[in-house]
Amino acid sequence: MKNIIVGQSGGPTAVINGSLYGVVTEGMAHPEKIEHVYGMVNGIEGFLNDQIMDMAPLSENGELEFVRTTPGAYLGSCRYKLPEDLNDPVYPKLFQKFEEKSIGYFFYIGGNDSMDTVSKLSRYAAGINSDIRFIGVPKTIDNDLVNTDHTPGFGSAAKYVASVVREVAADASVYDNKQSVTIVEIMGRHAGWLTAASVLARKFKGDNPVLIYLPEVAFDQDAFLNKVREALKTTPNLVVCISEGINNGKGTFICEYASDVGVDIFGHKMLTGSGKYLENLVKEKIGVKVRSIELNVCQRCSSSMLSATDLTEAIGAGTYSVKAALAGETGQMITFIRHADHPYELSYGTADVNEICNEEKAVPTEWITKDGSDISEEFIAYARPLIQGNVVVPTKDGLPVFAYRK
Repeated sequence: MKNIIVGQSGGPTAVINGSLYGVVTEGMAHPEKIEHVYGMVNGIEGFLNDQIMDMAPLSENGELEFVRTTPGAYLGSCRYKLPEDLNDPVYPKLFQKFEEKSIGYFFYIGGNDSMDTVSKLSRYAAGINSDIRFIGVPKTIDNDLVNTDHTPGFGSAAKYVASVVREVAADASVYDNKQSVTIVEIMGRHAGWLTAASVLARKFKGDNPVLIYLPEVAFDQDAFLNKVREALKTTPNLVVCISEGINNGKGTFICEYASDVGVDIFGHKMLTGSGKYLENLVKEKIGVKVRSIELNVCQRCSSSMLSATDLTEAIGAGTYSVKAALAGETGQMITFIRHADHPYELSYGTADVNEICNEEKAVPTEWITKDGSDISEEFIAYARPLIQGNVVVPTKDGLPVFAYRK
């Protein structure tokens, strides 16, 4: 008899707890092999500090059902980076703690940096002949993990972005006697998947957002201004969507023209202000009424626009991860394999986590128009199935009921 340990890492999403739900319920469905299912509070960093909890009471008191539709990260998250040197003392310390808790199966729900953690732990385990199985469960609104069709979290975030941009466009169109530009800044440092989803907001050809800019294509400020001037001739209340990471193609982010940019623990630039910079640029060079909107954290974990497809697949990824581990797999990440768009068909698989971590999947250039200001029909066919279906979130007194650690 062995135990499960599961944790969450990185930025939260609307469905990361769906994957947690999948791991916990599937783990508890095998009492002949698994005695306890433990949760790491605040990821691997919390585990190092002995912050763990038994997940069984959540199932017994019914709280686990609320976890399923709770956004954010129920167990708490971290951005702790394990050392590159596998001879670092932290590794034997971790594995001693695994042994003390009779851990046989380790599941980490997260994005690129989380898969780096799974990679290092599985490689260290192989080096010491440990039989602990390490599985990564994908999560990221950025949709930038390689070797998988898409990632849990993206569908709900895409649905939120498309819905809010459609609302913004409706608001912007109220007054048509004066020209105006609304710039919507959307998350995406190097990959523009989420910004591309704003194209789904269009109700007809030529509808807002008329212009969409992703970081995959070099951003030319003069070309942008000319596009805005031209678009205003036919769309007086223009909506433009941009990724936070739009850049000049030479390593400089547009937001860097306006202010200093700090870095996080992983060395990633912390981007903000691309929309504000372009707002000031349009105001100065074109002289029309202009405003910028940054969707900020709301886009990544809103329960109000959960995609039923996304939640179902997030739970499925968690469930499949336990099955894969029990079947003997380790050092793997759960993947989505798409078989058809219409009707939408998907199956689950696994891929070597060492080939996934520290890589980024960009939006294919053929899905971006040649001038870099719009998105193709191929992307729409790809993204539309992922935003389908609505989820009924439990409510009380008119507000959603979320699970939380007491």
